[in-house]
Amino acid sequence: MPLLEVKSLECRRDDRLLFEDLCFSLSDGEVLQIEGANGSGKTSLLRILCGLRQAESGDVCWQGQRLQEAREDYYARMVYIGHLPCIKGDLSVAENIRALLDTRSQAVSVDVIEQSLARVGLNGFDDVPGKALSSGQRRRILLAFILLAKAKLWILDEPLTALDVSGVALVEAMILQHRATGGSVIFTTHHGMALDGGMRSVALGGASAHKQTSQTRSTTELC
Repeated sequence: MPLLEVKSLECRRDDRLLFEDLCFSLSDGEVLQIEGANGSGKTSLLRILCGLRQAESGDVCWQGQRLQEAREDYYARMVYIGHLPCIKGDLSVAENIRALLDTRSQAVSVDVIEQSLARVGLNGFDDVPGKALSSGQRRRILLAFILLAKAKLWILDEPLTALDVSGVALVEAMILQHRATGGSVIFTTHHGMALDGGMRSVALGGASAHKQTSQTRSTTELC
């Protein structure tokens, strides 16, 4: 049984068809990239997968159940990071992480937060206010949150935005480790991602501007 399954999704924006008859599945320990040009519906698709937007038609299923029927389990085991960092400038780095964990009803110790910050290159930044950070550092707060979220499925919209070379390598390493422990990832990016062992992709768009279907291919075909 797939971990996540998309069945015949259709999405429109302002009366414009973004995609229809979109079907794909995701298994345990699998990484899936959503590809497509600007405006093809990548973010809209991720928001549908997260339950933040309704599709015009079709279903998203979590372990064989429609999201509407598995909502509690799904949200406990899925974490979504949008392309805009939701960091509050008046809160410290540690307070921002605690606020994010509160949305998942999770509580962790100071030591655990410090360890996660060290992992993402923010060692010693726990008391620094969010407004004093660069865009890349704010993105790293979200990476620390992901490490603490204990989610089976990561859904990441442009996770490489504002990150430098070391930050990109960090995201790649996090995804590889998550996959190695049986976790799954769906992501979008306009940048290349070096993931040993391969990944699948779903492409939005194509020759027809009216009907768009999913395609899968290996990492080697993407490079």
